[in-house]
Amino acid sequence: MRRVQWSLAALEDFRRQIAHIAADDPDAAAKVARRIRETGAALGDFATGHPGRVAGTYEKSVTGYRYIIAYALTNDQTVVSILHVIHASRDWQDERWPE
Repeated sequence: MRRVQWSLAALEDFRRQIAHIAADDPDAAAKVARRIRETGAALGDFATGHPGRVAGTYEKSVTGYRYIIAYALTNDQTVVSILHVIHASRDWQDERWPE
């Protein structure tokens, strides 16, 4: 099992996404937050996903929701570093994080 580490940028992405949803529907925000956390934690057991749009990264879709967790593995493959949580509707070009 790998350790899962959330970057400050990923935590800020997560906080912003959930706050946006909670403004209209707190129950939906709680469900989305739980699913994103579960998906991130599961990467520690099995780092599934596909090669990311930024070199050296991977992307894992959050099942049932339009979110993508961007992550990288450390050189020794012992840590999954979650880099960003991105809504799939964002304009996201190769080799750049959405702004």
